[in-house]
Amino acid sequence: MPELNFPQLTLVLGGARSGKSAYAERLLTGIPGPWAYVATAEALDGEMRDRIAHHKSRRRSGWIDHETPLELADTLANRTAEVPTLVDCLTLWLSNLLHAGRAIPEATDALIASAARRVAPCIMVSNEVGLGIVPDNALARAFRDEAGRLNQKIAAAADRVVFVAAGLPLTLKG
Repeated sequence: MPELNFPQLTLVLGGARSGKSAYAERLLTGIPGPWAYVATAEALDGEMRDRIAHHKSRRRSGWIDHETPLELADTLANRTAEVPTLVDCLTLWLSNLLHAGRAIPEATDALIASAARRVAPCIMVSNEVGLGIVPDNALARAFRDEAGRLNQKIAAAADRVVFVAAGLPLTLKG
């Protein structure tokens, strides 16, 4: 069973290649495993297949992989509820939802409710995309805005929030 003082829900934010995933993995593996790795990415092209392979090769044994591009709330509630879990990443999940025409607020609320009912701790990784320039097209602006709202809602529900820049964690909450 996980340490009693380990937060139930942790959000790890950062930019692209900031070290957020590696930090989240180290954080979770600080408690006894096995651990669930819930991947939201889909290997739709060679570059993404390479990224996924890189992430998998970096992890030590003890991880149970779950590929969940859309039904994240269900996976957290029903497939990994009793196992310390890392979700990587919320912004890819958001992109999947947008492309599938899913209702983002309802999916976000379901995700938060699932996280609250879990027995084991959960770490969610997400990109902070609001620190750059304003995108030049409506879809990119909608994605940036939805990502900001998603991160705010998860951060409000989280017991701990960490921002990672250049591989260095900065605790924002908890």
